[in-house]
Parts: sequence; C-alpha cells; structure tokens
Amino acid sequence: MAVQPRVSALAAGLRPTTVRYRILGLILAVTAVNYLDRTILSIAMPAIKDEFGLSGTQQGALLSAFSWAYVLCQIPGGWLLDRYGAKLTYGYAILFWSLATCAIAAARGFAGFLGLRITLGIAEAPSFAGNNKMVTAWFPSKERARATAVYNSGNFIGLALFLPLLAWLVTSYGWHSIFLLLGLAGVVVSMLWFRFAKSTPAEHPKVNDAERALTAADAAPQEKRKATRADLKYLLTKRRMWGMYLAQFCTNGVMWFFLTWFPSYLVEAKGMAFVKAGFLASLPYLAALVGVLFSGALSDRMLKRGVSRTVARKVPMMLGFAGSASIILGNYTSAPAAVITVMSVAFFAQGMSAIGWTLASEIAPLRMMGLSGGVFGFFTNLGGAIVPIVVGVILDASGSFNGALVFVAILAVAGFFAYLVLIDKVERLDPDAEAAR
Repeated sequence: MAVQPRVSALAAGLRPTTVRYRILGLILAVTAVNYLDRTILSIAMPAIKDEFGLSGTQQGALLSAFSWAYVLCQIPGGWLLDRYGAKLTYGYAILFWSLATCAIAAARGFAGFLGLRITLGIAEAPSFAGNNKMVTAWFPSKERARATAVYNSGNFIGLALFLPLLAWLVTSYGWHSIFLLLGLAGVVVSMLWFRFAKSTPAEHPKVNDAERALTAADAAPQEKRKATRADLKYLLTKRRMWGMYLAQFCTNGVMWFFLTWFPSYLVEAKGMAFVKAGFLASLPYLAALVGVLFSGALSDRMLKRGVSRTVARKVPMMLGFAGSASIILGNYTSAPAAVITVMSVAFFAQGMSAIGWTLASEIAPLRMMGLSGGVFGFFTNLGGAIVPIVVGVILDASGSFNGALVFVAILAVAGFFAYLVLIDKVERLDPDAEAAR
C-alpha cells in the first residue's frame, strides 16, 4: 500500500527524475579510484622490483596481498552494509583505503609494502557489495545490467585513460608519486560521497514519486538487519549461486592477470621500454572498457526484445569467456602490434564476462543482498588473490610467461562451463517461499 501513490504517479504520466544516473556517476567515480588504488602497484612494480631486488614470487605476493585481505573481509563487509547501510559503510571505506594508499608512498622494503597492501585490501572490502546494494536499490531490473556495466567500467577506465601518464610520473618523479596522488584523489572522492550519496531513492530529496516507482517493485530492502548463520548456509548450498561464484572466480582471475602482471609482461617477455609499454598497455584496458559496456547494453537490449532473462544474461558473458581464452595466442607472436592486438581482443572479451554482479542482483534473495554481495565478492576476489601468485611461481619455475598465459586461458574455459552447467535459470531465490512449501 505504501508504494501506491508512487505507482499512481507513474501511471498518470509523471516524468521520472533522473537522480539515479547521478548516483551511478558517483559510483563510477568511486570505482575508478578504487581500482586505480588497488592496481597501480602493477605500474610501479618494474621500478620497485629493481629498487628492492624482488623475485617473481615476491612480486606475486605483493600483487596478491591486497586480494587476500580483500577476500577474507568480504563477508564481514557485507554484514556491515546490511547493518549500517551503504552510505556510511562505503563512505568510511573510501576514506580509509585512500589514506592507506597515501601511506604506501612511504613504504620501505618488502615487509612494509606487504603490510600496507593488506591494509588496503581490508579497507576496500565493502566496495563491490556496496555497489551492488546501491544499484539494486536505485535501478529497476530492466536497467540493471547497463548500470552494472557502467560501474564495472570503472575497473578499466582509470588505467585506460591514465596509464601512460602514471608510467611517465613513475619515470620522472619515482614510484612514490602515483600512490600519494591517487590517495589524495580518493580523500576528495570520499567527501563527495558523504555529501551526495543516499542509500535509497526514498532518502533523496530530489527524487520524485515516479522515479521511486521504477524500483519499488523489485528493489532490495535497505532496512538494517543482522545476517544469520542460516542466511550464510542458504547462500552456500544453492547450485545457482555456486555457478556464479565459480564463474566470477574465473573472470576475476583473468582480469587480475591484466591488472597486475600485464605491464611487466610487456617489459620482460616482449622487451618493450617502460614508458612505451605504459602507452601500449592502455589499449587493452580501453578494449575491456568497451567490452563491459557493450555486454551490459547487449544484455538489457535482449531482455527488452523479449528474450528470456536467462538467455539475455548468460549469453553475453559466455561469449566473453570464450573470447578470453584467445589470450593463449600471445605465446605465438612477439611483434608489439600483434601482441597488443591479441591482448586487446582477450581483454575486450573479459570485459564482456565481467557483468556477473547483474546476476548477483537478480538471483540473490532480496533480504540477504548485503551478505550475498559479500559472499559473491569473496569468491570473485579469490581469483585475484590466487592468480598473481600462481603467475609469479610459474615465472620463477619456467623463466617464461608462456605457462602463465595457458593458465589464464584455462580459467576462461572453466568460467564458460560454470555458466553453461551450473546456472539453470536467472531467477531470484526466495528462502521464505521455499520454507513455506
């Protein structure tokens, strides 16, 4: 009954406001800073490796330390989102991770880096579960894939646009400069978040009844509640959820090869100069940005044309996994143009497979959205924790990146089959309805 006036306002032809797009723009900005903070170590790594004499395994440990802390704090982060709401939990997370990024500029030696990267991972833990909670509250299901694609483009947009500049800063002013610069940028973004973000349309004074009505039917409830062990058990015993977990592990593993080892791959395996590698490496990130936006738009367009939700959501991502496996072709060429072309195709395809949070928002039980995002984020980022270490070990054992590219291609194939075999349909789980049967 509470939503009736809003529904009536929409039915009467009241034009919805567009505040949700401003909120999405803010989420995109936060995500861009978020991913730059967690990935700029890959840009600085060639300089840091030379300064501190790090082995491949040590480099892998530093590159993955963030993800291990991030993974272990995903479920607590989801609990905090459900308990205290997205605005406060996410806002303080942005501030804390930005201060941690500033502190990395003062790191000296392997142990100092390791500790601060772990701190950064802890601080960023609520980020993508927070994104998912915000988008589920602010966007109707028919717009959700595109909204998810837009904020996921933040994974790549910073590196696509600024990687050459950041590489130049490392060369000209030292690796410390980029951590300090981006940490301060994050502090500014945290202030903008506290000023403009609202957890729900109902809390925003500039949202009219028509815009509220767009999400009233399928928005996740945002009341603060405590997650229970029974909730967690439910999320860990559903085949459909496991399909998403495994697929996200795989797509994030592929992505984290690019976000951690790719600049070093161009310098060490393909012999490119550092600044040139910084410029060329930006092209695959740009391709991934296009891929994720294309996938989100394609999925929503298929849905609007009457294609089933299951097909509209699964097919673009499965095509992305299939295309990501083409990364193995990098083992058969050394020409810079050919290498960048292969990697751009593979990373474009990875971008297509990176809208899995859309499924999380449409399959997870509404009343468990924060906890579900935490569990989903745990498995997603387990790939980011494991892959950099495995690549480092392969590099030390073989002296070559060839085996690493084979490993990444296998991940892509496994992700394809996780969607094909384990996710029968894209349909929201309802534990209360199941219990009543």
